[in-house]
Amino acid sequence: MKNKFFTDYGYNLTEIQEQKFDEFYKLLEEWNYKIDITKIVETEEVYIKHFLDSLLITKSGIIEKNQNIIDIGTGGGFPGIPLKIYNDTLKFVLLDSLKKRINFLDVVVEKLNLDNVVPLHGRAEELARKEGIRESFDIATSRAVAPMQTLLEYCLPFVKVGGYFIAMKGPNYKEELKNSKSAIKLLGGMLDRVIEYELPNNLGKRSLILIKKIKSTPYRFPRSGGKPKSKPIN
Repeated sequence: MKNKFFTDYGYNLTEIQEQKFDEFYKLLEEWNYKIDITKIVETEEVYIKHFLDSLLITKSGIIEKNQNIIDIGTGGGFPGIPLKIYNDTLKFVLLDSLKKRINFLDVVVEKLNLDNVVPLHGRAEELARKEGIRESFDIATSRAVAPMQTLLEYCLPFVKVGGYFIAMKGPNYKEELKNSKSAIKLLGGMLDRVIEYELPNNLGKRSLILIKKIKSTPYRFPRSGGKPKSKPIN
């Protein structure tokens, strides 16, 4: 019954994919008691607010095959793990600053037998400066709870020119986006479009903010010392 939400939104899963989502849920439930991964614990809400919502990023129309994606502030692996289950050709780096979450994701990747998924412990502002990683991804995603100005500075430096940063937000994004105009331009981006949608069972409105990378990010970004958060670009 819980998998009907996927079908209702056009995601016709194979039996193996359904099994992997079920196993992911069991691991999430088991580990949540140890390290408090998510406040959302009721089965239906996990499947809708975490699993289905992660898949709905494909509404952007830019998730294709064989892309290299970095999921920044991945937490419990959202949207990266659900996207990988649905489209096994994708390659992922799942980045989080908390080692205990990465330990959980290491287990998920092993148990679900997910190839080309690398859980990585680190801070975005440090990793984005490394050669071979900076501007090397087709797409950066984030469901992190941070203002757009901060997310842009964390995420755009990872994206290659021609690629995209997709920010997964709630319905109240307009003020954030208005305040982010300077940051988008300075960091080499351009607002492509915003896609609004609703989750089933009245579980909330969501939006996808698509930022296209049109030129290289100046090397001084992202700034260190917590500045993207404490002194966002205005």
